[in-house]
Amino acid sequence: MLDAFSRVVEQNDQTGSYLDDAAISSLEAIVKDSNKRLDVVNRLTSNASSITANAYRGLVKDEPGVFGPGGACFHHRNQAACIRDLGFILRYVTYSIAAGDASVMDDRCLNGLRETYQALGTPCSTVASGVGKMKEAALAIANDSNGITKGDCSSLMSEVAGYFDRAAAAIA
Repeated sequence: MLDAFSRVVEQNDQTGSYLDDAAISSLEAIVKDSNKRLDVVNRLTSNASSITANAYRGLVKDEPGVFGPGGACFHHRNQAACIRDLGFILRYVTYSIAAGDASVMDDRCLNGLRETYQALGTPCSTVASGVGKMKEAALAIANDSNGITKGDCSSLMSEVAGYFDRAAAAIA
């Protein structure tokens, strides 16, 4: 995983060049944007248990057959695993937001996750739906402008949404 600074340095290193004005401007933009990233990560981390619990409750409501008797996630152990896994995915989304890079999520969270659910008989579409529910909640929390660094966050919110979409697509 490369953070945003390392990517800029690596690009210049590969060409054997000093950091030019464009690279310096890119680094300045990263610094300016970093407080917004940290605000979003802090908010999502502070609300992680409610984000995952509410996503789980929404899944139970929307897909009672999966969570009811005879369903793939009926047993308490399976239900706890579902909540745990949603939290696991959310944690790696926050890592990706902080780094501005999805590679840590891809490598340590998403790689092989679909196959694991398939082997367990867990409907991948249900897990992907849970990720979508977390995305909705996370964006609502992150877009609340009270008490965070001021400025245009549309690009960052698009990036945040993209990490959730990436996770859902890897599972579905």
